[in-house]
Amino acid sequence: MTTGRAIAGRRSTARFLCRGVAAVLLALLAHAPAARAEDQPSKSARQPSYLYDRGTGIATSLFGTYVRKGEWLVYTFYEYTRTQEFEYKPSELGFAGGEDFLGKLYENENLIFVSHGITDRMMFEIESAVRNRASFRKDPTDPSAVPGRIAESGLGDTQAELRWRWSDEKDHSPELFSFFEVVFPLQKDRVLIGTQDWEYSLGFGAIKGHRWGTLTGRVAVTYDGADATLDLGEYAIEYLKRVSHTWRLVAAVEGESDEVSLIGEAQARLGEHLLLKLNCGFGVTAKTPDLAPEAGLLFSW
Repeated sequence: MTTGRAIAGRRSTARFLCRGVAAVLLALLAHAPAARAEDQPSKSARQPSYLYDRGTGIATSLFGTYVRKGEWLVYTFYEYTRTQEFEYKPSELGFAGGEDFLGKLYENENLIFVSHGITDRMMFEIESAVRNRASFRKDPTDPSAVPGRIAESGLGDTQAELRWRWSDEKDHSPELFSFFEVVFPLQKDRVLIGTQDWEYSLGFGAIKGHRWGTLTGRVAVTYDGADATLDLGEYAIEYLKRVSHTWRLVAAVEGESDEVSLIGEAQARLGEHLLLKLNCGFGVTAKTPDLAPEAGLLFSW
């Protein structure tokens, strides 16, 4: 059983991680020197200036992360998510009742992400929460038979995605790409973790590099097999800036329906094939996870 002291400890750890990420971002923005030609990777001298921040790879679903033809990326990371206003219906948890309530949800996830550049225009990726531990606390005003606390653990969300680059970026026109994502129903007997029915998303995006940074926008439509509905899916606007040979910064707004988050990320190049990613999301609207720190290592070859 999770004690109040344990939950408080997890909250303190999450706050510490987010404050650490924020401190790194502020320090870099305040003190990092302007990007210079000698700070660029060795091959960047032969690239157009609009590719300075990101290089020639295809954008993956990870913020500020790109994969080139023939390259493999493996990202192992941990994410903590706290949702203080988790919207639910008792019927969604296996009990009678169709009224909406606001409970609390805490998740600890160990995830892995794998991506491969098939060609200069096509890539695929797969991501899975190989270990998800979720703890739910019932809304005190909920009169239904939902228990005061529900805990689940096991395999979480698992999805695969295929991306296609339609056109390369040019001096006065953006790169255009599309993507198709499938979320697998691997946890049909769970109510908090994983996905209970097939989900499909089709999306489109554009990327344009500038002297002051690189902007990426994307939007998707999603089909939910559980409800047999087609709706606006996830959307995002991302800003990427390389501030030195070692560091890159990402700021993004990401949302789905009326749930919107602000995300900040710092990336540190630790070696030719190793990248450290420190990330934290903050909920902007009600019912959005209000805190979501993430940390991981990305390997490439």
